[in-house]
Amino acid sequence: MPQFDVLTVGNAIVDIIARCDDQFLAENDIIKGAMNLIDAERAELLYSRMGPAVEASGGSAGNTAAGVAGIGGRAAYFGKVAEDQLGSIFQHDIRAQGVHYATKPQGTNPPTARSMIFVTPDGERSMNTYLGACVEFGPGDVEPAVVAESAVTYFEGYLWDPPRAKEAILECARIAHENGREVSMTLSDPFCVDRYRSEFLDLMRSGTVDIVFANRQEVLSLYETDDFELALKSIAADCKLAAVTLSEEGAIILRGEERVKIDAYKVDDLVDTTGAGDLFAAGFLYGYTQGRSLSDCGKLGCLSAAIVIKQIGPRPMVSLRDAAVGEGLL
Repeated sequence: MPQFDVLTVGNAIVDIIARCDDQFLAENDIIKGAMNLIDAERAELLYSRMGPAVEASGGSAGNTAAGVAGIGGRAAYFGKVAEDQLGSIFQHDIRAQGVHYATKPQGTNPPTARSMIFVTPDGERSMNTYLGACVEFGPGDVEPAVVAESAVTYFEGYLWDPPRAKEAILECARIAHENGREVSMTLSDPFCVDRYRSEFLDLMRSGTVDIVFANRQEVLSLYETDDFELALKSIAADCKLAAVTLSEEGAIILRGEERVKIDAYKVDDLVDTTGAGDLFAAGFLYGYTQGRSLSDCGKLGCLSAAIVIKQIGPRPMVSLRDAAVGEGLL
């Protein structure tokens, strides 16, 4: 049995979350519902214009690692922070969740990454991310023994923005497959897919990536089509296993000719969609590494996502494991 169920690799980011209206987004040239990469100057400007905010350790893959641990799995994480206050917050938070995290901090310059997340009344989040120390993550930060001892290594598509991270991911994939493990990725964002479409497709078709997570917009973008059924058939052909989330419509799991539709859990009090996809992946991968059926994996994913969107911030404040037990899933 491997030491870890899931190793996640991603941008180590502290989220700074505030509420706003659509007019604020328009006045500040913020693309609604997207992750916008920004420089240090714009980060300072947006921070100065934010209302009262909540600071929380985030980053897509970090959220997934915390979710895996929260539901009872053994999780590890690779990601780079700086030796500063936000870096200390990130390290404390992810380790407090029970996640193995030993990536060495990167001095004090550039500083730890932060993402200013503006949440509109409809619960939609618009992210403005300064990558900071994240771009220093590279092959030297890979812990080969951890990769070899993880059933699934999962990384975020956002990692294709900092160049050295690509080398690290490919090294992780090599080690994982040499040890009979699997590799998974999330497409992260439709704009991210637009930037790296050919590379993402090559990762899937070459077998570098076995399991892919995407939402409806991302899978349509990946195949440059408006035909959702065509996109589903295409992704099923291009990878071993795909999970496509559909917001309030649940999710569709595809493995070869097999297709499983999962209903969403009813949410009456949507607060903030930050982390929904990350927590879906956490629940799904926990079930997958425990040998559960695709249906159970999808239900664990949908339940985890439903819990996190009832709160501000991407790390669940209630026990995912207790909720899964309550639903008869564990």
